[in-house]
Amino acid sequence: MGNIVAVVGRPNVGKSTFFNRLIQRREAIVDAVSGVTRDRHYGKTDWNGREFSLIDTGGYVVGSDDVFETEIDKQVELAIDEADAIIFMVDVETGVTGMDEDVAELLRKVKKPVFLVVNKVDNNKRAEDAVEFYALGLGNYFTIASINGSGTGDLLDAVVEALPEKEEIEEEQLPRFAVVGRPNAGKSSFINALIGEDRYIVTDIAGTTRDAIDTKYNRFGFEFNLVDTAGIRRKSKVKEDLEFYSVMRSIRAIEHSDVCLLVLDATRGFDGQVQNIFWLAERNRKGIVILVNKWDLVEKDNKTAKEFEKYIRKEIAPFTDVPIVFISVLNKQRIFKAIETAVEVYKNRTKRIKTSVLNEVLLPIIEHNPPPAYKGKYVKIKYIMQLPTPQPQFAFFCNLPQYVKDPYKRFLENQLRDHFDFTGVPVSVYMRKK
Repeated sequence: MGNIVAVVGRPNVGKSTFFNRLIQRREAIVDAVSGVTRDRHYGKTDWNGREFSLIDTGGYVVGSDDVFETEIDKQVELAIDEADAIIFMVDVETGVTGMDEDVAELLRKVKKPVFLVVNKVDNNKRAEDAVEFYALGLGNYFTIASINGSGTGDLLDAVVEALPEKEEIEEEQLPRFAVVGRPNAGKSSFINALIGEDRYIVTDIAGTTRDAIDTKYNRFGFEFNLVDTAGIRRKSKVKEDLEFYSVMRSIRAIEHSDVCLLVLDATRGFDGQVQNIFWLAERNRKGIVILVNKWDLVEKDNKTAKEFEKYIRKEIAPFTDVPIVFISVLNKQRIFKAIETAVEVYKNRTKRIKTSVLNEVLLPIIEHNPPPAYKGKYVKIKYIMQLPTPQPQFAFFCNLPQYVKDPYKRFLENQLRDHFDFTGVPVSVYMRKK
């Protein structure tokens, strides 16, 4: 289970700098996807081996500088709801402002760990000035300078210490399917169509995550948990269409699932927000099935579905090996197919391939198509194994791992896909020193 840490505070206190600093170390590794525009306000990072997701709430305020206080309050409330720990950032240059006091008032009532962080403290004078933040009533504070990273270590030690331990994995490991997508794409209707009458619901577990409700289904001969993020606890305070809100919800659902069913509205296409959710799922190495809903509303000639599919694959390149199912929730068309496909993807994600088989199949291919020589040096790949991780990751042992470049790794990934069927699942390829 991923922990979520939210960074809150008024504009210009340095939230983004802090955020980028933490994510950068990691992003280079995680985001090896070329040419993808990233949602700049969400990322994974780790500290002392504990991995968590970081969300910079500030990035979602419309018209950043003259932000209305209500917007900030809304975000703080969201962070309080959704995050496991909260970093509240203030700025020593401006001192305590009215807006800081408002935020502090909301945070004082919270049962979760809250860390007051005074930013831009880069000399002794400023360290003394920071004392006035005791007035916020949040107890001790951390001083940092996010521009050069001083002080962040102590802060992160404390944050990681306070994060709830990962929940024990329940005995029976049922596949967990999350239904994600932007508001109004038909997520709730899809879930309702699946459930049909009440008698298909086996048990309602009040979600292990605070917001998502896990429903255990046994239908069509499959048993699985559905992580439902649609329509839960609609807060009157929060406008449903707040992009930030749906992003937060998606992140939580994605992190707690094995396979994401990404529902999109055919009449709106594969737009930016849908792409963001797709890349979130990919970056979290989850299985993905794309469900094109409302297909009945699209003007069709004989090749529309093919064209639309081609257009989606172009948008999700290079990870194009993803099933796309055209459904109509309204007419209950191909809903069964959608679940069947998700089960296939789940099986692909948990597939283990024997080391002997891997080497038998791939070594001859590699011999015929060795990695290009680099500076006159030849790379010899000697041995391949699948790593014992929850999703498919493969180590290729060779003499000069540093000389194997991305295009060749992609070639290896494609060979794995061609021979072993990993449709719908991100596959990681690592070069290791023999």
